[in-house]
Amino acid sequence: MTDRMAGMSRTSRRARVLAAGLGAGMLIPLVAAATPAAAATTPTVSCTSGKAGLAAKLKKDITAALATRKGTIAVGLYDRSTNTTCSLRSTSAFDSASVVKVTVLATLLWDAKKHNRYLTSREDSLATAMITKSDNDPTSALWKQLGLTKIKGFLAAAGMTQTRPGANGYWGLTQITVQDEQKLLKLITAKNSVLSDNSRAYIQKLMGKVISSQRWGTPAGAPAGVSVHVKNGWLPRTTHGWRVHSVGTFKGAGHDYMITVLTHGNSTMNYGVTTIQNVAKVIHKDLVATTSAATAYVPTSTPQEVVPAVPAG
Repeated sequence: MTDRMAGMSRTSRRARVLAAGLGAGMLIPLVAAATPAAAATTPTVSCTSGKAGLAAKLKKDITAALATRKGTIAVGLYDRSTNTTCSLRSTSAFDSASVVKVTVLATLLWDAKKHNRYLTSREDSLATAMITKSDNDPTSALWKQLGLTKIKGFLAAAGMTQTRPGANGYWGLTQITVQDEQKLLKLITAKNSVLSDNSRAYIQKLMGKVISSQRWGTPAGAPAGVSVHVKNGWLPRTTHGWRVHSVGTFKGAGHDYMITVLTHGNSTMNYGVTTIQNVAKVIHKDLVATTSAATAYVPTSTPQEVVPAVPAG
């Protein structure tokens, strides 16, 4: 959906100076923008697997899927069932856009667990809108409620040492990496001491109920019989073009795997979506050789430009 709110503190007057942005991405500041680190000129996909021949096949197919794609692309795959891992630019930093919303929800649940309490009805309502519809207003409310201390506390507990929360309330400018996103997805999908079983089930439930228009990206080509949980983010900026990201977890047909694809330098949102889905389709095909049930989704709506506001005083 196209959200109009920025991931920012409403109390900041400076934060009214905004650049054009898209909801699940957000509105962003014109100045002091973080610039992601430059990536290697030649992408090198690295794969290992406990299943004979699988690593080589994935490496070949992911590399081929990216061969003609422009922009900077980072990929992460982990399949518990075959002990398979693939990575490309796993430590390169990207503006998070709305992918960070999974981290916000995980932080909320982690903090609630520390205080031995359930989420309030308000928190449940905000969390549901934040994940299933990628609504920015609830995200800003939860980000403000939690504060950087709790967010950083969760990141430390989760071992997400490469994630840097966006400053001044700009949650969509949080710096993320494939490596840390994969750590988060592992926490969501297996028993651990950071998130309770109920918390993990809650996150997966919401990621499994994302509205149909936002179920593109890593679910593309997912086989029948495999459960799909996804969260995407998209954000245009003057540098590095469109950021388009997708994280997803998948379970069924004898596999339990997670995929992260982060991209920037895309000319349009649709271009980034296509890049991600090209990668996702070959991963699903190589891991689970069955007829795919999920078709590739290409967004049809055109983002609306928002005229920057003039700060008062």
